[in-house]
Parts: sequence; C-alpha cells; structure tokens
Amino acid sequence: MHIDFKDLELFIHIAEAPSLTQGAKRAFISPAAASVRIKALEAQLNTHLLYRDSRGVELTESGARLLKHARLVMRQMAYLKTEFAEFGAESSGHIRIFANTTAVTEFLPELLAGFLAKNPGVTVDLQERPSKEIVRGVVEGATDLGIIAGPVASADLEVIHFSTDRLVLVVPVGHKLDLPTPQKLISTMSYSHVGLQEGSTLQEFMRDQAEKLGKSLSWRIQVSSFESICRMVEAGVGIGVIPESSALRHKKTMQISVVQLDEPWAVRERSILVRELDALPGCVRSLIRLLKPDAPK
Repeated sequence: MHIDFKDLELFIHIAEAPSLTQGAKRAFISPAAASVRIKALEAQLNTHLLYRDSRGVELTESGARLLKHARLVMRQMAYLKTEFAEFGAESSGHIRIFANTTAVTEFLPELLAGFLAKNPGVTVDLQERPSKEIVRGVVEGATDLGIIAGPVASADLEVIHFSTDRLVLVVPVGHKLDLPTPQKLISTMSYSHVGLQEGSTLQEFMRDQAEKLGKSLSWRIQVSSFESICRMVEAGVGIGVIPESSALRHKKTMQISVVQLDEPWAVRERSILVRELDALPGCVRSLIRLLKPDAPK
C-alpha cells in the first residue's frame, strides 16, 4: 500500500472544512481533482471515508479513524522538517496550541510575544478550546500541545504541571458578599452573574458546577474578557467568578473586591499536555521550557 502524503493532507483539509469544495480550496486544487484523489484514497483503503450531500461532507467511522492517523502522520512530517530546518531545531517551525480561556486571554499573549521576537523563524496557531477538545486534540494529534486547568483523565498523554491559580468571586465594593470569609458558590446563586461568552472553558466549567448543585447561574450579561467582567462588576451589573491572578491585577485600577471561594474546585492546577515530549521538535520543547523552566530539554 502506498499512500501519498498530499492525499492525507487533502483529506484533513476536507474533514476540517467540512466541505469538499472548501477543503480543495485550502489544498490549492480544484474540487474535481480533490474528488478524484479522495475516491482513489478510498479505493486504496477499500473503505468509504465520507458521506457527501448538498450541505457538505461528514466522516464515516472509517473516515474518523483515518483522520486520527492522518493528523499524526502529517504532524510527524512537520516535526521532521522542523528538525532539519534552515534556522536550526529550536528557532524555526510551526506550533499549534489548544488552550483554555485563561491561558489565551491572560498569560500566553505576553509570553508568546517575547518567544516569537526571539525566534523569528517560528509561527504559532493559538486556538481557544473547551477542556475536552484540548485533551482530544492532543491525543489525536490535532495540536502540538494543550494548556488546561484542572485534572486530566487520559493515560495517553504526558501531563506537565507548571503553575497553580484559583478561582475567586469579584463583587462591587460594599456588596453584600464583600466579606472577609470565603463564600460557597450556592451563596452567590441569588445574585446576577457576569460571565464570559458561550463556548469559553470557564463558562462551561461554572455551568457544570452549578448543575452539580441542582441550580443554574443567572447570567445578566456575557462578555469577551476578564477585564470586561471586572468593569461590569465595578458598574454594579452583577458579580463574577474569574482567576485570582486576573482579579488582583484589575483590583488595582477598579473599585472591586476579591472574595475567596470555599470550594475544592476553586484551586486550579495548570498543566501542559503533550503526546510524547521527546518526540516534539525543538521549537515546541523550547516553548514548554519557557512555561516551565525545569522541563526536560
């Protein structure tokens, strides 16, 4: 069996589009040529990979299985090219990162700015994803590394702990919950909350915690950043739950109070997820060492 890498790359583009026309466009070939190549791939594998209809394509069970292998194969090819790149193993390459809301909005932008300035041959694709998608993306090879908060249940990954943060309650100064004693989440349920937009990892996490109590949070408004949450809280719109590191920073310039949460889930361990650290290209390992200086080289 001889499978062309270009066919695997095309298949990934189509699966992620998900449309044969859009996938072909990403691969810089015509839809007709893409269709011929996919049919040839199906014939070679002796299986049906895609369901096609007017709305696009959907992966068959065999297609989903091939997508996992194709991503891993193409990722390893990218690693191979990086290791022998013109600028050296650590100063060139492309890194894809799936990360949670806190990482994307709080500490990664500044960290990546310095990293990219020192490594002009490196490019980065940073995507905010829910925790489950981050874990799945690393396992399936859709991303080089994941950054997540909280426990990770996967025997297929290497988990590198690099910092600890905690979730806290932010309230307007003088609010009824502006108290020196830690508060339970249940005690906040009667107040309107300010949260992040739908799809953010923290928003989903807080919804899950409320559901475990048999309750639901009342969202007054949902915004795009922790700074916006704090501004809404300062204006008296509602109260919010955000990482302590962000809350303390915004407290310096806003009239808000930070109240500890008396919940076991409030302490959040931040971890880097990879499939196999030793198999990663130098540029990815270099970034990991920036997050955790004592990580293996």
